[in-house]
Amino acid sequence: MKLNKYFVIDFDSTFTKVEAFDVLADISLKDHPEREERKKQIVQITNQGMDGSISFRESLERRLNLLAPSKQHLNPLISELKGSVSESFKRNRDFFTRYADNIYIISNGFREFIEPIVTEFGIKSENILANEFKFDKEGKVVGFDVENPLSANGGKVAQLKKLNLPGDVYVIGDGYTDYEIKHAGLANKFYAFTENVARENVKSKADHITPSLDEFLYLNKLNTAISYPKNRINVLLLENVHPVAIELLKAEGFNVETYHAALTEEELCEKIKNVSVLGIRSKTQVTAKVLENANRLMTIGAFCIGTNQIDLKEATRKGIAVFNAPFSNTRSVVELAVAEMIMLMRNIVDKSVKMHQGVWDKSAKGSFEVRGKKLGLIGYGNIGTQLSVIAESLGMKVYYYDTEEKLSLGNAVKCKSMKEVLEQVDVVSLHVDGRKSNTNLIGAKEFAIMKKGVIFINLSRGHVVDIQALRENILSGRVAGAAIDVFPYEPVSNDEEFKSELRGLPNTILTPHIGGSTLEAQENIGNFVPGKIMEYINTGSTSNSVNFPNLTLPILENAHRLIHIHNNVPGILAKINQILAAHGINIVGQYLKTTESIGYVITDINKEYDKEVVKALREIEHTIKFRILY
Repeated sequence: MKLNKYFVIDFDSTFTKVEAFDVLADISLKDHPEREERKKQIVQITNQGMDGSISFRESLERRLNLLAPSKQHLNPLISELKGSVSESFKRNRDFFTRYADNIYIISNGFREFIEPIVTEFGIKSENILANEFKFDKEGKVVGFDVENPLSANGGKVAQLKKLNLPGDVYVIGDGYTDYEIKHAGLANKFYAFTENVARENVKSKADHITPSLDEFLYLNKLNTAISYPKNRINVLLLENVHPVAIELLKAEGFNVETYHAALTEEELCEKIKNVSVLGIRSKTQVTAKVLENANRLMTIGAFCIGTNQIDLKEATRKGIAVFNAPFSNTRSVVELAVAEMIMLMRNIVDKSVKMHQGVWDKSAKGSFEVRGKKLGLIGYGNIGTQLSVIAESLGMKVYYYDTEEKLSLGNAVKCKSMKEVLEQVDVVSLHVDGRKSNTNLIGAKEFAIMKKGVIFINLSRGHVVDIQALRENILSGRVAGAAIDVFPYEPVSNDEEFKSELRGLPNTILTPHIGGSTLEAQENIGNFVPGKIMEYINTGSTSNSVNFPNLTLPILENAHRLIHIHNNVPGILAKINQILAAHGINIVGQYLKTTESIGYVITDINKEYDKEVVKALREIEHTIKFRILY
């Protein structure tokens, strides 16, 4: 494609995430007895070359002497570098092939390892400006081409002068030598690339700071792979979500901000402005008031099972897709339930307290096996069913009640009412959701139905149990032991004191809402939820959304994808297609799914759209949100 613009791109820490010499040091010095000392010296020499205390050529010579590389090290180096290409460069491969004639790679590194990397992206070999190694007969590096301007100070400037490019020149790089091209008058603009490393002295000299290649392409209207720079998509993650989630979202190119605790409604109302993706756990309340202030919010990720802390009705009304992790921490909750059940049946908690007080109370009184006992499950969803299977393997008889029709697993007995469960079991375990109608599901009346000496476990939601009634039944002995992980009010952070009427009661285990808080569960959630968020933003797929019609969409190829969210009223699809037909636009694929309240239409088109089409689609009556994907 003919273009009167030229793009000059640095290699180390720009095209790749790493400095090639650092990787080469790990490879060539792997078994060297002075490995660590030589690596330190290389860093010192690099810094001396950069601050001007020695010349660049001397810096290069001294580093190569310490590295002592040879041809045998090049293939492992190239392999490492291929896996370290910057994420935004990988996302925008089409840019490199489309404008191959106009893209130059300029580097003080060496062609031998740069060329195999960049040519895979369609960059022409003749457009690579770099140093070249000299080898001896054994394949050892004995030097470099000293006639090459890039082996000396000011090499990039000298090379660009020789090129004399006949058009506007844009330089993208992370180092001061990249800025020098602009300073020498050889480039129209210098873009400081900060996706991998951000140097303050370089950023201060830049015409623009570009956190990704997406941003550069967007500013210059060269987008070929994305609709909007991902670094402009703000992500807010609260409540210490797992680091893997942060890494995944940052690697995707999003601008990610984290906070260790929940925010109050007022704090979140202020913080949510200009946020496109919100990630929370169980304590953050996403109310209608919060959503009213969420002027750019596209999606909410609940890094937990429940979503009752989110006003789903209002989120749906505003076209905000909500995702959760319905399966990721199931095993962790089940294991805690089993452990607490055994601990309470054996009266271990009180015996442990006495031991710490110096009291040796060796007795079997009030201590029982779980084998042969009856377990009652209130709620037979993902957690209830898995607990049912494990309890049976321990020799327990399982009874369950659920408001929805659920097929029993193993020998579990389905009961017609909660009362039928409560009146005959030895252990009651709650696994219900947090809907308002479940408030005080278990109160004085329900405790009165239970057998005397029952073990009571709540790992579901705090408001489903009347705490005062539970306290009274523990003190009376009707409840012989209790394990409570969730509470009607929970501290917003670890700095706040936990207050409860259950503190200090006998044979009572209190835990700080950690049913799903294992490293395995949090890592699973940290992988799962960002995956759903990225699928939604990148493709429009809503698989596993708790409030949107579920659509799993094919990857978009050679087309534009139009995403239309609207109130579920008749005729919207017809209006969309009428507008497209009026503009002579052919539909490649179309997908529609509805819920009771909203409709979700995905339309793939194979023709360039114009602003009038977009305007018309946005103005269709009952439209909630409209966006475009390349």
